[in-house]
Amino acid sequence: MYVQDRPPLARRFRGYLPIIVDIETSGFCPTENALLEIAAVIPEMDENGRLRLAETHASHVHPFPGAKMEPSALSFNKIDPYHPFRFAMDEKEALKKIFQPIRAAVKRQGCTRAILVGHNPAFDIGFLNAAVERSGVRNNPFHPFSTFDTATLSGLAYGQTVLAKAVQAAGLEWDASQAHSAIYDAEQTARLFCTIVNRWKDLTAAEAGRPSRL
Repeated sequence: MYVQDRPPLARRFRGYLPIIVDIETSGFCPTENALLEIAAVIPEMDENGRLRLAETHASHVHPFPGAKMEPSALSFNKIDPYHPFRFAMDEKEALKKIFQPIRAAVKRQGCTRAILVGHNPAFDIGFLNAAVERSGVRNNPFHPFSTFDTATLSGLAYGQTVLAKAVQAAGLEWDASQAHSAIYDAEQTARLFCTIVNRWKDLTAAEAGRPSRL
């Protein structure tokens, strides 16, 4: 497939499909602390070339054997890793559940690979890669180290780098009572990302319509 024949979303990000991810954990070390929640938002592009949320996929995850549980982290995200009603999955099954629709979307959109979008995504991709290696899951759809950072993008667009403040600066709602769950944070990060991308589209379109200045 020639580049110009690819769907617009594939052309927009050089063949990458942006997937907005949030991960909740039991600490800050990817090899020692557990991945406890993961959510991924798949966007789509409408007929006007504007990005919007399309699908959300999420899973609660069982801590891997021997994982360290930091009380401060669990107090922050309010997760009880061993609560019987979490309906959590082992890491391998949780990753397969998340990766399957992402791979399907990559193929459907004519992209070559997914790229992780996150708010300070070094944290998320570190835990994701560690879980992939630990569980032996194959066909990871994500680029292993490249990411899009909404903290950087919102710092440029709105002068804000904290997720809650950036979301509000973008004119979106923020509910602090729902924050720090993987689904809520992933969807709010996705809305922020789409808003910034669409705002850039509007600005460049407006600039293209102006007479050039000598």
